[in-house]
Amino acid sequence: MPIKLIAGLGNIGSEYEDTRHNAGFWFVDAFAREKGAALKLEKGFFGKVGRAGSVILVEPTTYMNRSGQAVGALANFYKITPEEILVVHDELDLPPGAAKMKKGGGHAGHNGLKDIAARLGSLDFWRLRIGIGHPRELGMAQDVADFVLHRPSREHMAAIEEAMDRALSVMPEVTGGTMEAAMKSLHSKK
Repeated sequence: MPIKLIAGLGNIGSEYEDTRHNAGFWFVDAFAREKGAALKLEKGFFGKVGRAGSVILVEPTTYMNRSGQAVGALANFYKITPEEILVVHDELDLPPGAAKMKKGGGHAGHNGLKDIAARLGSLDFWRLRIGIGHPRELGMAQDVADFVLHRPSREHMAAIEEAMDRALSVMPEVTGGTMEAAMKSLHSKK
């Protein structure tokens, strides 16, 4: 089943623009640039929305913990099932430079995923997890909430960008509905 909606998660506002929690926004921006798509504010859909061919792109303009408003509104309006949605988000449990895709699963305390699951009434949407690392794994004493709301180091940002480039390379399979091929390719690249 092809992906019809790609939602990148992040927090609005210039103070959050370059923070780790905005990895989903970074990915959607890169995908939109690659496809020549423009995102514009659509208040009725609670986000910046654009189209790349048959795929709808959204960056919610609510804060992270209300991301489901935008995803739910678009899914309801366009009759998109959870299985046709890809949510792109930062992932503490993966190191910078890693990108993994999966369908379903829990929200692991990620408030954006929690709200999307509640609005869709399902956890059966696809996730593209962009690794940002965990402060403990990276040898930092920083609180997790503080960590995600700060910029990555130059080295970590370069690794995150490489992971996003690898993920962009499998988007033809994702939007074509060959998810197993996309996962196999993404997970074998490094």
